[in-house]
Amino acid sequence: MTNSMTYKGYSARVEFDPHDNIFIGRVLGMADSISFHGDTVANLAQDFHQAVDHYLADCAKTNRNPQKPASGKLMLRIRPEVHAAVSIAASAAGKSINQWADQVLDEAAHV
Repeated sequence: MTNSMTYKGYSARVEFDPHDNIFIGRVLGMADSISFHGDTVANLAQDFHQAVDHYLADCAKTNRNPQKPASGKLMLRIRPEVHAAVSIAASAAGKSINQWADQVLDEAAHV
Protein backbone atom coordinates (compact mmCIF):
# COMPACT_ATOMS: atom_id res chain seq x y z
CA MET A 1 0.00 0.00 0.00
CA THR A 2 1.37 3.39 -0.95
CA ASN A 3 0.92 6.41 1.26
CA SER A 4 1.61 9.08 -1.32
CA MET A 5 -0.36 11.07 -3.88
CA THR A 6 0.70 13.10 -6.91
CA TYR A 7 -1.07 16.00 -8.62
CA LYS A 8 0.30 18.51 -11.17
CA GLY A 9 3.84 17.35 -10.41
CA TYR A 10 3.49 17.78 -6.64
CA SER A 11 3.86 14.68 -4.45
CA ALA A 12 2.46 14.39 -0.97
CA ARG A 13 2.83 11.98 1.90
CA VAL A 14 -0.39 10.85 3.54
CA GLU A 15 -0.84 9.64 7.10
CA PHE A 16 -3.87 8.60 9.11
CA ASP A 17 -4.59 10.44 12.36
CA PRO A 18 -6.48 7.97 14.56
CA HIS A 19 -7.17 10.65 17.19
CA ASP A 20 -9.19 12.81 14.77
CA ASN A 21 -10.09 9.90 12.46
CA ILE A 22 -8.89 11.73 9.32
CA PHE A 23 -6.21 11.43 6.67
CA ILE A 24 -3.61 14.21 6.68
CA GLY A 25 -1.31 15.02 3.78
CA ARG A 26 1.66 17.30 3.20
CA VAL A 27 3.37 18.17 -0.08
CA LEU A 28 6.99 17.03 -0.02
CA GLY A 29 10.23 18.66 -1.13
CA MET A 30 9.25 22.33 -0.82
CA ALA A 31 10.03 25.17 1.57
CA ASP A 32 6.46 26.43 1.15
CA SER A 33 3.98 24.44 3.20
CA ILE A 34 1.00 22.82 1.49
CA SER A 35 -1.13 20.57 3.67
CA PHE A 36 -4.59 19.05 3.32
CA HIS A 37 -6.90 16.55 4.96
CA GLY A 38 -10.02 14.46 4.46
CA ASP A 39 -12.16 11.94 6.27
CA THR A 40 -12.35 9.70 3.19
CA VAL A 41 -9.90 8.96 0.41
CA ALA A 42 -12.15 10.84 -2.04
CA ASN A 43 -12.28 13.90 0.25
CA LEU A 44 -8.53 13.69 0.79
CA ALA A 45 -7.83 13.67 -2.96
CA GLN A 46 -10.26 16.53 -3.54
CA ASP A 47 -8.67 18.64 -0.77
CA PHE A 48 -5.18 17.84 -2.13
CA HIS A 49 -6.16 19.07 -5.59
CA GLN A 50 -7.77 22.18 -4.13
CA ALA A 51 -4.71 22.93 -1.96
CA VAL A 52 -2.31 22.67 -4.92
CA ASP A 53 -4.65 24.70 -7.15
CA HIS A 54 -4.96 27.36 -4.43
CA TYR A 55 -1.17 27.49 -4.04
CA LEU A 56 -0.68 27.92 -7.80
CA ALA A 57 -3.42 30.57 -8.01
CA ASP A 58 -1.91 32.46 -5.06
CA CYS A 59 1.51 32.40 -6.71
CA ALA A 60 0.02 33.77 -9.94
CA LYS A 61 -1.92 36.45 -8.05
CA THR A 62 1.18 37.62 -6.15
CA ASN A 63 3.55 37.32 -9.14
CA ARG A 64 5.64 34.59 -7.50
CA ASN A 65 7.08 31.59 -9.27
CA PRO A 66 5.62 28.45 -7.72
CA GLN A 67 8.17 26.20 -6.12
CA LYS A 68 8.69 22.87 -7.77
CA PRO A 69 9.70 19.91 -5.67
CA ALA A 70 12.78 19.20 -7.82
CA SER A 71 14.72 20.83 -10.62
CA GLY A 72 15.95 17.64 -12.26
CA LYS A 73 19.55 18.38 -11.29
CA LEU A 74 21.16 16.24 -8.61
CA MET A 75 24.69 16.85 -7.37
CA LEU A 76 26.32 13.95 -5.54
CA ARG A 77 29.62 13.42 -3.79
CA ILE A 78 30.53 9.76 -3.78
CA ARG A 79 33.68 7.77 -3.10
CA PRO A 80 36.01 7.43 -6.12
CA GLU A 81 35.62 3.64 -6.16
CA VAL A 82 31.83 3.98 -6.34
CA HIS A 83 32.20 6.53 -9.15
CA ALA A 84 34.40 4.09 -11.06
CA ALA A 85 31.91 1.24 -10.54
CA VAL A 86 29.05 3.47 -11.71
CA SER A 87 31.00 4.45 -14.81
CA ILE A 88 31.65 0.81 -15.65
CA ALA A 89 28.02 -0.20 -15.00
CA ALA A 90 26.73 2.64 -17.17
CA SER A 91 29.12 1.79 -20.01
CA ALA A 92 28.19 -1.89 -19.80
CA ALA A 93 24.53 -0.90 -20.09
CA GLY A 94 25.30 1.30 -23.11
CA LYS A 95 24.21 4.44 -21.26
CA SER A 96 25.71 7.64 -19.99
CA ILE A 97 26.15 7.93 -16.22
CA ASN A 98 23.19 10.35 -16.16
CA GLN A 99 20.94 7.94 -18.06
CA TRP A 100 22.04 4.99 -15.94
CA ALA A 101 21.63 6.89 -12.66
CA ASP A 102 18.19 8.14 -13.72
CA GLN A 103 17.03 4.57 -14.31
CA VAL A 104 18.60 3.16 -11.13
CA LEU A 105 17.31 5.97 -8.91
CA ASP A 106 13.84 5.74 -10.46
CA GLU A 107 13.71 2.01 -9.76
CA ALA A 108 14.96 2.51 -6.19
CA ALA A 109 12.47 5.30 -5.48
CA HIS A 110 9.51 3.21 -6.65
CA VAL A 111 10.19 0.09 -4.61
